[in-house]
Amino acid sequence: MRLTVFGATGGIGQEIVGQALAAGHRVTAVVRDPVRLTVTGTGLEVFRADLGDPDALRPAVAGRDAVLSGLGARSRKDAGVATRLTRTVLDALEAEGVRRLLVVGAGPVGPRPENEGALDRTVRGLVSVILKDVYADLREMEAELARSATDWTVVRPPRLQDKPLTGSYRTVVGGFPPRGRFIARADVAHAMLAMTHDPATVKQGVGVAY
Repeated sequence: MRLTVFGATGGIGQEIVGQALAAGHRVTAVVRDPVRLTVTGTGLEVFRADLGDPDALRPAVAGRDAVLSGLGARSRKDAGVATRLTRTVLDALEAEGVRRLLVVGAGPVGPRPENEGALDRTVRGLVSVILKDVYADLREMEAELARSATDWTVVRPPRLQDKPLTGSYRTVVGGFPPRGRFIARADVAHAMLAMTHDPATVKQGVGVAY
């Protein structure tokens, strides 16, 4: 497949790029600072662009089979960035007629897991208060996706870890795995790549966790 990755210098983004290249895909990594992209490989195109200008992004997405985004706030002070940058990406995709888009959200933004225990309920509540602005940003991002013409998927992980790829995790379309508290960034990337050609995930939020 021909893929484009936004947020390619972030933890999940670099994993997407590396795993996609290893699988033989052609990958365009959209970055603001190419020096921060440590992944290399045959089939990689590095596309430097201002993420505030949808017209500048159109060549990076034209003719692609799918676009994957790891864009999002890295801290509470960055709240608002997910909606703003995703809106720009959507404008570029719709201008080029590219439909498949997968983005990273967060578990607490989606439905509560079935049979959620008291501990998980308490932790979810505390985290939602602490990261209130970040989660409000992600909810608005999801609303932007729902209003778009794209075949979008939001992948909603819990707490992220910098650990090796396992390929062993749970996914719930339209929900969240019970007692799913952690997942490695590498496995989030793996899940996103697996979902690029899964019609059951189109226009859905998908919870992913160990």
